[in-house]
Amino acid sequence: MTGWMTRAGAALVAAVLALPLAAAELGDDGLHKPTWLRDTFKDLSEDLAEANAEGKRLLIIVEQRGCIYCTQMHEEVYPDPEIDALIRENFFVVQMNLFGDVEVTDFDGTVLSEKDMAVRWGVMFTPTMIFLPEEVAEGQTAAQAAVAVMPGAFGKGTTSALLTWVKDKTYENGEHFQKYLASRMTQGN
Repeated sequence: MTGWMTRAGAALVAAVLALPLAAAELGDDGLHKPTWLRDTFKDLSEDLAEANAEGKRLLIIVEQRGCIYCTQMHEEVYPDPEIDALIRENFFVVQMNLFGDVEVTDFDGTVLSEKDMAVRWGVMFTPTMIFLPEEVAEGQTAAQAAVAVMPGAFGKGTTSALLTWVKDKTYENGEHFQKYLASRMTQGN
């Protein structure tokens, strides 16, 4: 092979390797639609019951059309085999649109559009992950009951640690997530 053909081949390989792990499909609402998302009526009590029946944790992900940080998570972080497996095996994921009009029924029975529910819960940034416990006390909202709320896009290490911290209920022993994350990074996990 000539030098230019070798360089062209190397450039092609580099370009392919630079592509995202998987192109996240977009729905009609402009939000990413990975196959692990659940299509529900967004009645959180029903979603929690279904998650519990499957032995999984309810996770609400709030996103919006055109969110570059959501795209980053769906193209670079969630497709990672370890993270994808953590989500599929341990979480029942319901997506909400920060500016959506689909009705959501909160745990306390309040029914609002996605956008009004996001305001009620204080969600101002996308993506935001809201992790729920297996049981929600009567009269509580999702925001009040959440065991963790993570606004923002994070790398694979932080995302994996967060999913594991919630899955293992490490928060129950009082270990703050930041200390848990630092410990994992120090240990190289």
